[in-house]
Amino acid sequence: QVQLEESGGGLVQAGGSLRLSCAASGLTFSSSAMGWFRQAPGKDREFVAAIRWSGGSTNYADSVKGRFTISRDNAKNTLYLQMNSLKPEDTAVYYCAADVHLGLSVRPGAYDYWGQGTQVTVSS
Repeated sequence: QVQLEESGGGLVQAGGSLRLSCAASGLTFSSSAMGWFRQAPGKDREFVAAIRWSGGSTNYADSVKGRFTISRDNAKNTLYLQMNSLKPEDTAVYYCAADVHLGLSVRPGAYDYWGQGTQVTVSS
């Protein structure tokens, strides 16, 4: 049974930083591409960042480029999202997702497994 568990969300002031983690189990993490998505109230789930199995290739939404960094530790089966210079519009539930195929897709439908999400709230 595949499990993805996000942690690290919380309340932060604009300009602050947070680091999200996603602990994976039940899948071959080291051969899976991974992604982060977010969903704000009343909005569709949107792509944030993705990383290939080796960590050598990444993809970011334009809205987070230069502020967010996706990384992974295959030895710990853990995915990370370092979020700096946070803005109120970054407020959302953040989800990690696993893609057992090619990876780096921006489409939620390309991902096979999802976590339950962690709330990030950025106050102005």
